[in-house]
Amino acid sequence: MTSQITSHVLDSSVGLAAAGVRIRLRSLSGQELGEAVTDADGRVTDLGPALLPAGTYELVFETGAYFAARGVDTFYPHIAVAITVAAATEVSGDGAAPHYHVPLLLSPFAYSTYRGT
Repeated sequence: MTSQITSHVLDSSVGLAAAGVRIRLRSLSGQELGEAVTDADGRVTDLGPALLPAGTYELVFETGAYFAARGVDTFYPHIAVAITVAAATEVSGDGAAPHYHVPLLLSPFAYSTYRGT
């Protein structure tokens, strides 16, 4: 299954994909909508439903467990990234659901994210 929201996590401290990172998708009220673990290439394509209503959501990357499994201390036990999902008709006139790809570049003491393609 491919969901409307996907991710790719790269560990810049070792220059490799971050396999085994648990990612949770939830509403801002805290309702869990999906969960997945990054594959060997650091990717998740099955994070939550195929279509979400317009609104703001949160992706929570469980980075503490990822680094602990490698014996590495980290400043960030988890990273929460809020994103806004637009209604399909707001993005394209044909009603097609927009896709949201949220990459995370990670190290034990820093991270960055952006809207990917």
